[in-house]
Amino acid sequence: MPPSILPRSILREVLKMYGAGLALLLALQFADTLSSTLGKAIAYRATASESATAFLAILPTIFNRALVLSVPFAILLGLSRLQRDSELKAAFAAGIRPLSLVWPLLLPFTLVGALAFWNAGTVVPAGLDRWDKTWYSIFNVPEKIPTRDNYTYAPPGALYYAGRVTQAPQGQPAPLAGVMVQRGGVVYTANSGSWNTAAQSWTLDAPWVTAPGERPRQQAGPVTLPQGDTLRPPPAEAKKVSNAALRTALAGESLTEQERREYTYQLASRYADPFTPIAFALAAAVLGLLIRNQAAALAAVIVFIAGFYVLWITMPQLARAGAVDPTLAAWVPSLIFLLLGLGLAWRVNR
Repeated sequence: MPPSILPRSILREVLKMYGAGLALLLALQFADTLSSTLGKAIAYRATASESATAFLAILPTIFNRALVLSVPFAILLGLSRLQRDSELKAAFAAGIRPLSLVWPLLLPFTLVGALAFWNAGTVVPAGLDRWDKTWYSIFNVPEKIPTRDNYTYAPPGALYYAGRVTQAPQGQPAPLAGVMVQRGGVVYTANSGSWNTAAQSWTLDAPWVTAPGERPRQQAGPVTLPQGDTLRPPPAEAKKVSNAALRTALAGESLTEQERREYTYQLASRYADPFTPIAFALAAAVLGLLIRNQAAALAAVIVFIAGFYVLWITMPQLARAGAVDPTLAAWVPSLIFLLLGLGLAWRVNR
C-alpha cells in the first residue's frame, strides 16, 4: 500500500468505529435517562408532548458527552483491528514512521471539538433550562424560588449579612435567614427577617442585641433597620447560561465569590472540554500503536473513559470549594491526556 494511501485507510477505519461508538454511547445514555425518568413521567401522568419535550431538551447534553467519549473508543479499537491483521506491522516494516500515522487523526477530531464547543455554549444551556421547566410542569409544582447565599453589604460604619436571601414576588418583602447587622458598635442577630425594598429597610424577627459594655438581650418583637442596598435577583445557574452571558456576568461586579468561581469554571470548561477530543485523539492514537490485541484496546477504552469521568466530576467540586483555581480545574482533564499523549509519542519516536 503506498504511503499516501495508508493514512486515509486508517482514517476510514477509525471514522467507521467513531460512528459505531457514537451510536452506542448515545443509545446507552438515552436508555439510562429514559429508565430513570420514565417511572416519574408515568407516576405524574405526563403527556406525550411533555415527555418528548423533556427528552429533546436533554439530548444536546447527551450528544456532547458522546461526541467526546467516542474518540478513544474509535481510535483504540480501529488501530487494534489493523494490528490484529498485521497491517501496521507491514507499514512499519516498509519504513513508515509511526507518528506519521497519528497526525492525520487529529484533524477530524478537531472538527468534533469545534462542534462540541458550539453545542455546549449555545444549545446545551437552553436545553437544560427547558428540561427543568418541563419537569416542574410535569410535577405540577412552581419553579424553584431563586435564592442568594452569604449576602454581605458593608456601607460606611455598618455591616449587613444574611445567610440566605429568598427572592420574593414584586412588591413583597424578601425573606431573610441567618441575619446579622452591625451598626455603630451595636450588633443585631436573628434567625429570620425580611427585606422591604420599597422602604429600604431590614426587619429582624425578635433579634438579640449586643451593645458595647452591655449583656446581650433579646427583643420581644421585630426591629426595623435602614438598609440602602438594591435587591438584585440572583444569577442563573451557570450551566444554564450561554457563553456570551457568562462573559458579561464575569465582567460585572454583582457576583459573589462563589458565584464567580462557578461562572469562571463553567466558561473555562466550555473551552477546555472541546479540546478533549484532540487530547484523546493524540493519546489514544499513540497508545493504539503500542497495543497488540483487541482485548487490551477495549481495556484501554474503559481506563480512558473512567479516568476522564473521575477528573470530570472531581474538578468542579474543587473549583467550587476554592481549593483549585476554576480555570485550571476546567483544563486539568484535557491537559492530563495531552501530556499522556505527548509522553507516549516521545516513547514511540525513540
